[in-house]
Amino acid sequence: MNMHNIVLKDDESVRANLLPLTFTRPISLIRQGIMTIKEKWEFLLPGNYFYETADYLECKYKKPEQPTDNDIIIASHIIPDERLVARIKALTPGQRLVSNGEEIARMGHEATETIELGPDETPLSIHHPYDIFKSNDIAIESDFALITKGRKSCKISESNTIIGDASKIFVEEGATVEGAIINAAKGHIYIGKGAEIMEGSCIRGALALLDGAIINMGSKIYGATTIGPHCKVGGELNNVVMIGYSNKAHDGFLGNAVIGEWCNLGAGCVASNLKNDYTEIKLWNYPSRRFLKTGLQFCGLIMGDHSKAGINTMFNTATVLGVGVNIHGSGFPRNFVASFTEGSPAGFSDVPLHKFFDIARRVMARRDVDLTEQDIEIYTKLYEITETYK
Repeated sequence: MNMHNIVLKDDESVRANLLPLTFTRPISLIRQGIMTIKEKWEFLLPGNYFYETADYLECKYKKPEQPTDNDIIIASHIIPDERLVARIKALTPGQRLVSNGEEIARMGHEATETIELGPDETPLSIHHPYDIFKSNDIAIESDFALITKGRKSCKISESNTIIGDASKIFVEEGATVEGAIINAAKGHIYIGKGAEIMEGSCIRGALALLDGAIINMGSKIYGATTIGPHCKVGGELNNVVMIGYSNKAHDGFLGNAVIGEWCNLGAGCVASNLKNDYTEIKLWNYPSRRFLKTGLQFCGLIMGDHSKAGINTMFNTATVLGVGVNIHGSGFPRNFVASFTEGSPAGFSDVPLHKFFDIARRVMARRDVDLTEQDIEIYTKLYEITETYK
């Protein structure tokens, strides 16, 4: 049986609102819950997957070479569930699914017939960075059910103290969990292959600890938190999503935050997630070039890929760092720092591209990952257009 080409299409306005996270990846490679959005779709709707994204990303994230009327085009910021997938499978060429005026999916590259989803069929979606942590509890529960269905967890060591229903904890092969207090009463806990929770840690679900990720000794992790593959964390985390390959390995607080790949938060780094006057939080919005109301009382740090914070760095509530930012020194930096910038509250300067690449290569080599020619092409183009986003 021939499989459909499935194109995860970035809506340009949504992509812009999700910056800086989408500077370096299609929307569908954002992680929420246990899986990325693309992985969720692949799990529920098998096919040959492609991307339609920003031009400068297409050297790495390809479109189909020969589009056909049987291609399925899906809005990449939509989170799938089994009912939505069933509706998509029922589409015929020229038909499209719409919810609240927003196109969800279509078959073929031209739509001639519109099918409206009912009000009770509105799918989960992400439109802003804070949506990622805001609905992370729902995403972890949904992904947990998909990934663990019909499977048996590895036995968890008796050195741990389990609170709640132990069946809500799933441990993959090769994971190490010793001497921790694990509370599954408030949400499911998924521990990936080769992951480790060190002794003295206190864990409260919902939690997704992905393959090769590490929770250091004595950490305090509140739900709903996702620690992406090969991340290392310590200190106190509350409702954080780390996409992957990033570190916050030491003491310090991080809450209601989204951290990209290849980031590092130094020892003692703290990020506020609540204003002293408890008022509504505003967050930097790239397309409007200003701080916009979020409707939230809690919002912490949004950090683009390859950004770093030195020891004892302090971040104000709802701070946004672009790609390749290096923050150090005492005091609070401003609430928005543009990409390829380094410095402290005393002043900032541009990071030369060659310096950015030198650092990126060293950082990635520690995880045995190479900076590819495609990556270099993407970052070079992104560097050229950085002024547009300041």
